[in-house]
Amino acid sequence: MTGRGGAAGSLPLRIGNASGFYGDRFDAMRDMLTGGPLDVLTGDYLAELTMLILGRDRLKDPSRGYAKTYLRQLEECLGLAQERGVKLVANAGGLNPGGLADAVRELADRLGIGVRVAHVEGDDLGGRFPDALTANAYLGGSGIAACLRAGADVVVTGRVTDAALVGGPAAAHFGWGDGDHDRLAGAVVAGHILECGTQATGGNYAFFARHERRELRRPGFPLAEIHADGSSVITKHDGTGGFVDVGTVTAQLLYETSGARYAGPDVTARLDTVTLTQEGPDRVRVSGVRGEAPPPTLKVGLNRLGGFRNEVVFVLTGLDVEAKAELVRDQVEDALGRSKSRPQEVRWELVRADRADAASEEGASALLRLVVRDPQQEPVGRALSGAAIELALGSYPGFHVTAPPGKGAPYGVFEAAYVDRGTVEHIAVLPGGERLTVQEPRDTRVLEPLEALEAPGEALPAPLPPGPTRRAPLGLVAGARSGDKGGDANVGVWVCTDDAWRWLAHELTVERFRELIPEAAELTVVRHVLPNLRALNFVVVGILGAGVASQARFDPQAKGLGEWLRARHLDMPAALLEAAEAVAPTGAEVTDPTTEVHP
Repeated sequence: MTGRGGAAGSLPLRIGNASGFYGDRFDAMRDMLTGGPLDVLTGDYLAELTMLILGRDRLKDPSRGYAKTYLRQLEECLGLAQERGVKLVANAGGLNPGGLADAVRELADRLGIGVRVAHVEGDDLGGRFPDALTANAYLGGSGIAACLRAGADVVVTGRVTDAALVGGPAAAHFGWGDGDHDRLAGAVVAGHILECGTQATGGNYAFFARHERRELRRPGFPLAEIHADGSSVITKHDGTGGFVDVGTVTAQLLYETSGARYAGPDVTARLDTVTLTQEGPDRVRVSGVRGEAPPPTLKVGLNRLGGFRNEVVFVLTGLDVEAKAELVRDQVEDALGRSKSRPQEVRWELVRADRADAASEEGASALLRLVVRDPQQEPVGRALSGAAIELALGSYPGFHVTAPPGKGAPYGVFEAAYVDRGTVEHIAVLPGGERLTVQEPRDTRVLEPLEALEAPGEALPAPLPPGPTRRAPLGLVAGARSGDKGGDANVGVWVCTDDAWRWLAHELTVERFRELIPEAAELTVVRHVLPNLRALNFVVVGILGAGVASQARFDPQAKGLGEWLRARHLDMPAALLEAAEAVAPTGAEVTDPTTEVHP
């Protein structure tokens, strides 16, 4: 595989992304192919929840199990990619990469486009976990590299790591071996930055209010210019929306990670060695990444059907909200108690979104959410419907619900397992049909326990000297991004200046985090320090229950957890708040009228 300049390594390898999830912007593939030069275009279609969805698709039709959207995108863009010499690499194969590869060949034949299609398989470990709906090992990029070296134009995979979609093409292009840890780690970091699409170009960005709104109406998708030493520049096509700066790249680097060691099947990348430099408008250089041998095991994502779930939301309007909530809880609990099929789990949550003397009925209303779960459908269906809806004329004044409960829907449970990588057969099915067993890395390293990865005290900067403070939201100074990792959540918090880092590193301890996020008070919280990024990363163990599909909390993927943290008030140095206000454009909301000044 060679780049636009001919000989491998004579130019940086330009790898773009056109999908961050199954359901992302449909026309992104065309936009990326027509927006500027590329060598490789990747697409990430898989997530824990997606595997569950594809597993249910496969139950209905064994020939499915892949992302059908990808085929529809190729119908528009396969010829365009071929004309421009762009290789296409995507994990859209899901649970059936061979089936998707065959479908791509059929599409190409129908369109009269001569492309060489390959796929990667071996991740499906369903035979070892017969009680799971899906069981897939996270493979690395070496199978993708083998397919590209064999001349493939399109490579589809099953469950590989998201970063492997970039690491594989880079290894193929530059001829890296499994011992090139630093180079591979640099590509893994670039892949992690690209994998969520527009999150690297201003999407879901904590400081969005400090930028022009027109920039964010339609953010462009990102690309990485990868060099032979593993360094890269994160950018986007000229003229596209959004923006790329050290902040957007930092936010994505912290997303869905844990400690300083970012372990993958090809290499363990040291996130505490990453250096980000603003090289120019919409250009951030990623350098200095160090790598270590990968672990001797592979992670396996298991999705099981956990049972059935249903919910009903009672609307409580006006006065006596607490008393109304207590009344309807008592009535429903009494009805469920008399039922022959009380749900195994009954959970109540009162959300006080109401305001006194509100100018609208909605503003005067609180929400009481009831969620029930059971291994069987009947207790969460008819039993709940009867208990809740029969109260319509005999409960609190103003009784109504946002929607009547349905029959109950199945929910999934995610679990991570680990297997010896030598027991997993990683197969590259080359364009001619040859099946090549991919060799696993010769050197591996067992990772340290999670708790041992907290940076030592000497890695922290000197604290700021005492001075005037104001009680204000953390988010006026700090950015955050959060997400799910199975049943755990991570919250990455970063700041933009050295002084802010001197304050944050000492102020936002695990104890302070638990104070600000009471939901985490009784959970294990691990803090990781990343000084190069001026960032802290908190892992909150078990906050998401059995994973996103189990919908254990109001925000099942913890997407808003970081923004909740930023909205919490604490005593902050007045000088930092003044500095934040100074960099904000006119009209940006960076102050809070409730802040209090303390000498």
